[in-house]
Amino acid sequence: MFRPKLPTMPQPTGIVTPPAVIEPTTITPGTPSTPPAPAAPAPVPTSTRPTVQLTPGTALALVGGGTAVVLVVGAVLVSVLLAVAITGASVAVCAVVLRSLRASDTRRR
Repeated sequence: MFRPKLPTMPQPTGIVTPPAVIEPTTITPGTPSTPPAPAAPAPVPTSTRPTVQLTPGTALALVGGGTAVVLVVGAVLVSVLLAVAITGASVAVCAVVLRSLRASDTRRR
């Protein structure tokens, strides 16, 4: 009951290829090699994406959007923190009331 049962590994099915064998090559030092002839320069591919031009208007829009995002995220985080604080305070008040009721109940007996 307390010993885990380990599953058995399934055996491979089908044709299993052996690992590739790497054959070492010999390097003879001191043999100068001729540099390859320079090839014709490859044509520069033109991008199909449009270039983004940052104008003062778009920069202002980006700053305004970033500010709005920061303000919204900050407001959400502050509201969550406030909700946690109110919940903690209400639980503390409930604990004090229950403790008081329990203490008054034991005094009557």
